[in-house]
Amino acid sequence: MDNLRLPPGFRFHPTDEELVVQYLRRKVHSFPLPASIIPELDVCCNSDPWDLPGDSHQERFFFSSREVKYPNGNGKRSNRSTPSGYWKATGLDKQIVSWRNKQLVGMKKTLVFYKGKPPTGQRTDWIMHEYRLAAHPQLRTQAMEKWVVCRIFFKKRGKKEQVQEEIIHEQKDNKSNPIILFYDFMAATSKRKEGDLPLLSSGSSGITTTNDVDAAYGEEEEEEESKSNSNCDHV
Repeated sequence: MDNLRLPPGFRFHPTDEELVVQYLRRKVHSFPLPASIIPELDVCCNSDPWDLPGDSHQERFFFSSREVKYPNGNGKRSNRSTPSGYWKATGLDKQIVSWRNKQLVGMKKTLVFYKGKPPTGQRTDWIMHEYRLAAHPQLRTQAMEKWVVCRIFFKKRGKKEQVQEEIIHEQKDNKSNPIILFYDFMAATSKRKEGDLPLLSSGSSGITTTNDVDAAYGEEEEEEESKSNSNCDHV
């Protein structure tokens, strides 16, 4: 992509149909391409998305071969691991239909990059659209199974999306890591007469949470208030 000289002001922004029909189909059938602007690169195995050639602040396009993860098995699941993580498909594949004759020409798969190893990888904002040709199973060739064209970009988030994501992560952390307090039951029993912390228990484990503490204080206040009211009635 860096070797192509475009006139000032021109950008490479092909539609989904143009990528499939004008570039991928020609690549598969060894026809001349409209421009030598999409290089061949093994996107999913050798490089992380931020290390791919080209300007990382713009969309980048690559012809890539689909390496089968289990070559000796019956399935045709692609290997999408990289040195630092893996690409994970999300959502359903989208059909690409020609606007001229309304025929199905290709399929688009959306993938998100995760750092680490599955299934505990950390989601990032790197997105890949993987395009493949659509054809009848009996008409598919080995070249059609091998080649795909990939569009890779970094999704920019607004401040509102970032704040919402931080709130969600914070809520998950609070649910998964509750605050646990430990008490000495004997000490708590002896101090109960002095108005200190009431005896609290959660089953037989001797463990209470902050929510239990608040509830116990509320019950003790109600008990003291009812006693004072009864004394007033006797007077």
